[in-house]
Amino acid sequence: MPFTPIHMGPGIFIKALMGGSFSLMVFGWAQIVMDIQPLFVLITGEGHLHGFSHTYIGATLIAIFSAVTGRYLSQLGLWMLHITPSVRVSIAWWVVFLSAFIGSFSHVLLDSIMHSDVRPFYPATEANMFLGVISVGLLHKLCLYSGLSGAAIYYYLQWRSKNS
Repeated sequence: MPFTPIHMGPGIFIKALMGGSFSLMVFGWAQIVMDIQPLFVLITGEGHLHGFSHTYIGATLIAIFSAVTGRYLSQLGLWMLHITPSVRVSIAWWVVFLSAFIGSFSHVLLDSIMHSDVRPFYPATEANMFLGVISVGLLHKLCLYSGLSGAAIYYYLQWRSKNS
């Protein structure tokens, strides 16, 4: 995937369907944390581009870190954006963990489809059975269209709730 933003399309769609049972901010934070290791490799030229962070074991550790830190960052962000009146707003832990796990696991899956160096099930196997399941162009379109349709659904539901 081109860095993190394209991964947000499916997250926007999931947010539209799940509403308050999903945190788009935590999902997005997990996307950013997932790509820190590849960013480091791109900057330094050292290491494996899609290494341990792009395995399901690495994604599990990243999801836990993203959930714990993302809950507090999201609460702060919601308060700073004046979406909530207090920084003490509480996002349920189950929502935070669900969002972080969906974020990190979907990241591995999407990158597995297009990057030949991703080993999603390492160390059990070096194989990547997802590589090339669909074309890169179609993958990008699916991510883009899921984001656009998710945004349309989300704003329609917001409009409908205000006008009913």
